[in-house]
Amino acid sequence: MSKFGGERMNEIKLHWLFLGSLINNIAVSTVWPLTTVYMHDALGKSLTEVGIILFLYSSSNVLGNYISGKLFDRHNRYILTIMGIITSVLISFGLIFFNGWPYYPIGLVLFGFTTGWNLTMINSLGTTVKLKSGRFIFNMLYLAQNVGVVFGTIAVGFIYPIGIGYVFMLTTAILIIYGISAILTYHKKGSIYPIKRDAMKKTKVKLPRPNWIIVTTFFVTLAIIWIVYEQWVSNMSVYITGSGIPLSMYSLLWTLNAFLLVVFQLLINWIAQKHDSLYFQIYFGILFIGLSFFTLIFTHTYTGFVISMIVLTLGEASVIPSIPALVNELTPVEVKGKYQGLTNAWAAIGKAIGPLVGGIIIDATSYGLLFIICTITCVVIILGSELIARYSRKKVTKYSE
Repeated sequence: MSKFGGERMNEIKLHWLFLGSLINNIAVSTVWPLTTVYMHDALGKSLTEVGIILFLYSSSNVLGNYISGKLFDRHNRYILTIMGIITSVLISFGLIFFNGWPYYPIGLVLFGFTTGWNLTMINSLGTTVKLKSGRFIFNMLYLAQNVGVVFGTIAVGFIYPIGIGYVFMLTTAILIIYGISAILTYHKKGSIYPIKRDAMKKTKVKLPRPNWIIVTTFFVTLAIIWIVYEQWVSNMSVYITGSGIPLSMYSLLWTLNAFLLVVFQLLINWIAQKHDSLYFQIYFGILFIGLSFFTLIFTHTYTGFVISMIVLTLGEASVIPSIPALVNELTPVEVKGKYQGLTNAWAAIGKAIGPLVGGIIIDATSYGLLFIICTITCVVIILGSELIARYSRKKVTKYSE
């Protein structure tokens, strides 16, 4: 058998990873859209209390990302993945019956930990696949995640009015399907131990300094991007409904976002085959996220919000999957799990503090100033990232194309 054929048999097939990403995100997306509404309306908690619980959820998500990434590099990845899925199933199953106070917030925080764990496992397993470029793999994983969000948010909209217990019945069933799929398809030698464990124990792997500088720079960049992006997820709902537009029309913007993400990602994958530059793709994406807020300065109509969402989605599709692809390219196989975990952790940090930062700015000033600050922030992080990365990227060691 040829070397190529042997590698193919020892690797997880990409379509199984994509399916896992899709199913996992359908399950996750049946939970997070209802959290604020359920805790505020059904459990009678203040928005401050809800904000604290969401912060704890995001913090546990960061912890799950980091711990699973560290374990991925040194232990049996197949067992770790299945453990994460089983734990998610048990937590979700428990919430079917125990979804009052304080069981719901406790279950939610635990679910956040397993959400981070499972996401890092999927992304880290993607780094073990050598038959496709890292850019293609992470673009497609992100595409699968967003298709999952579409199905999950649509499903919860129909099922939540029946009862929250039924939502968690659906979530549990979906996670069981994911577990069965992973048990049957993820047990591949090249993905369980792609390197010799004895060698790992004897040598502490360190990134070359130029690689470390660039990776750290884009970790911070990713967190700031999510702080900015989260204004659309959280505070924009109040702004848009305050402009006389129904909440249902705001929700429709996210349906448009999910649909366009699929279209734009396929387009970006096609362009990337002809013009290969992860740095350009990152800067292009940040610029368009900034432009989406720039357009908000001048619009108060629904058509204007639609245009802003289209611009935002193009930026998101370009930058969000590009940073983990770049991290994959700049990290050796011994620590890929650790750094993919850190990538997700930095993103979760941005998601956690984004709504709080935006709320403080709005309360102290206005939405208009928030939009200006977000626009300027995007320009500054493009210039700052390029200034820091320009010198170092000429000296980087590339570990994966």
